Amino acid sequence: MNLPNKLSIARICMVPFFMLFITPLPDWVINLSVLSGFRFFNGFNDFILNYGAYVAAAIFIAASVTDAFDGYLARKNNQITSYGAFLDPIADKLLITASLVALCDRGLISAWTVVIIIGREFIVTGLRLVAANEGVVISAGKSGKIKMIIQIIVVFVVLIVSDPSNLWVSLIVFVMVIATIYSGVDYFVKNKEALKNLKMK
Repeated sequence: MNLPNKLSIARICMVPFFMLFITPLPDWVINLSVLSGFRFFNGFNDFILNYGAYVAAAIFIAASVTDAFDGYLARKNNQITSYGAFLDPIADKLLITASLVALCDRGLISAWTVVIIIGREFIVTGLRLVAANEGVVISAGKSGKIKMIIQIIVVFVVLIVSDPSNLWVSLIVFVMVIATIYSGVDYFVKNKEALKNLKMK
């Protein structure tokens, strides 16, 4: 396995640790009789509520850095493989989806924001799979890459500020939603000829 693919796997492995520090343990876990004697769990939840967002932000940035490097190294060293082409977008989408769901769970962004962004990913990924099955290759566009960069920046800022009522936070979240919608529309417009060739059943 080459280094770019190892970085993608590392990004996937970081997701559970990100979730661990951004999402408090549920009450049913803390109240389990077998854990009732362990004060650690209550203390850990207190730590998460007060400082977890900062740890999660550090993990998120580290994971995002691997996203930048795996693509760069794959192109530089001519290590682009089918396995990497499958693994890299999965790692990206898992990281962004997990972060958005966690932020929604913490009340830092709205459910509408999460649904719009994840919905766009489902639609685009689904069409790519159908196109690939028909032998049509649809590559990611520049707007999709810009969208990803904006999402990374917004998630990081929301984690650090942790105040959904902040005007600037609301503004950049709105920009993220617009960028996501635009990239989805741009995807269809630029690939409309390829999409027309798909068999409709």
